[in-house]
Amino acid sequence: MDRARIAVFDTTLRDGEQSPGCSMNMREKMRIARQLDRLGVDVIEAGFPIASDGDFEAVQAIAAAVRRPVIAALARCCTPDIERAWEALKGAARPRIHTFLATSDIHLKHKLKITREQCIEQAASAVRLAKSLCPDVQFSPEDATRTDRDFLIEVLNAVVAAGATTLNIPDTVGYTLPDEFRELITMIRQRVRGIENVTIAAHCHNDLGLAVANTLAALHAGARQVECTINGIGERAGNASLEEIVMAMRVRADRCPFDTGIVSEQLYPASQLLSDITKVSVQPNKAITGRNAFAHEAGIHQDGMLKNPLTYEIMTPQSVGVPDSRLVLGKHSGRHALAIRCAQLGYEFERRELDEVYRRFVVVADRIKTVQDSDLLGLIRELREHAARNASSEAIPSTIAAAPSGAMRPFPMPLHPAQEAGLGLSSVHEHHGEQEDYLWGV
Repeated sequence: MDRARIAVFDTTLRDGEQSPGCSMNMREKMRIARQLDRLGVDVIEAGFPIASDGDFEAVQAIAAAVRRPVIAALARCCTPDIERAWEALKGAARPRIHTFLATSDIHLKHKLKITREQCIEQAASAVRLAKSLCPDVQFSPEDATRTDRDFLIEVLNAVVAAGATTLNIPDTVGYTLPDEFRELITMIRQRVRGIENVTIAAHCHNDLGLAVANTLAALHAGARQVECTINGIGERAGNASLEEIVMAMRVRADRCPFDTGIVSEQLYPASQLLSDITKVSVQPNKAITGRNAFAHEAGIHQDGMLKNPLTYEIMTPQSVGVPDSRLVLGKHSGRHALAIRCAQLGYEFERRELDEVYRRFVVVADRIKTVQDSDLLGLIRELREHAARNASSEAIPSTIAAAPSGAMRPFPMPLHPAQEAGLGLSSVHEHHGEQEDYLWGV
């Protein structure tokens, strides 16, 4: 299967920064730009130079310092914007002017207050000016997915004739559905003159939670550039998430015949850096980079993970830069995970002893949600004291064998079967059939 090369256009520093609470100063933007370079993105949209002196200076600084990727700057379809963008970009090794104009009737009537004819002329004129300054010009018809299709084709024909090299099709308000967006991209490929010499891009917002799905649909229809942000930040509900698009293509390479230049091991570091700078945390259940993306609490899942991580993980955490999976001890955890954690802390138990530890563990977990190592050690200490007071042969022995030092590692690292045997845990499995062991893991 031939695999198409997809350009990744990151707009974290422009559209992403427009997310409430996510503004960045020049030094912070430079840190993000350098991380995006390490990540391997093809295009960095560094800002909107006309917006402020700070934005202008940030774009100018990034253009001078980050030399591998294309550096883009946003401009409205008017002369001051385009000239300001070029002034900021002209020191870049690979500059791109990205100009845009709304094309939907609701925007033309209520926001711009211009006719369709004026829209076409303004867009073409802006692209001609941008092309006279910079060989790489991208045009975006804002609110494309709510634009009359015949009129959209007229606009795109005009800007391609004026010199646009990339046509970016934005779902500005996150309105479209995957099948519908795929049809739109297909129609553009069929009806725009000279489209074979132009790259089609997709820029999707997440208002209905479909930004990534719509982006993938556009790729299947022939788009060859994706516009996205780290952690999916952006206006309102955000943009398509870079990490989700990339890993969807990589994990489902059987259905997505596309490649990118992204170094996926840099995804988590990029996510963490952005969160640190903006102080906006990633939601815990966020795909790929959320703290629960590789965390497991349910006993059935933990039992499977300890036997083979592929039972419940479709990618390795290391493939996206996450140090390791985490088995979270909570009220849904089973004895298997509890026994492993106790062993890693230096304690091993026979089945009957572990049953008592587990019984008390569940009571604690029901009260405090997540059981930390300190909680578990306190529970074990209480049991030992109780056993000593009762002096009963039935109680948990006051002397508990320490696990080998090689097994003393953090809970995110599950033990392999050979290590379990070394800790005396294999006896847990020896006397029970596989099905019973599975249920015990629950």
